Amino acid sequence: MSLHDQIEADLRTAMKARDKQRTSALRMAISALKNRATADGLSPQGRLDDDVVQQVLASEVKRRREAATAFKDAGRAESAASEAAEAEIYETYLPAQLTDEELATIVDAAIAEVGAEGPQQMGQVMKTAMAAVQGRADGSRVSNLVKDRLTG
Repeated sequence: MSLHDQIEADLRTAMKARDKQRTSALRMAISALKNRATADGLSPQGRLDDDVVQQVLASEVKRRREAATAFKDAGRAESAASEAAEAEIYETYLPAQLTDEELATIVDAAIAEVGAEGPQQMGQVMKTAMAAVQGRADGSRVSNLVKDRLTG
């Protein structure tokens, strides 16, 4: 079963269980997937491959985390908790995130492969590292680590 089909099946299960929060989150995820399918030239019912679905969900997780932070800073704890809970639901469909040690190993290998000696080669290192990471770490984590390694 594709990831897209799994999300739709989980939505039906959540609706039957009357789990309002999960139902709402999965409906929004399916909406984002339909928007991406349309943007890619497919019909709204078109099926996206698992890599694209993971990209869309990773983007949604990032949006939810940023919204949760903004709500928390504004003193709206209930809204922040709701956004964080949605992000956790989406994360269940994504591959496990890399630990700091695993990410450091990948970044060090990318630096060695490119032969980077300073911050001016950060773009090349990022391209190589992000290809190796394959969605298992947020780009900002990778970027910060690459910057630390190249400047320090």
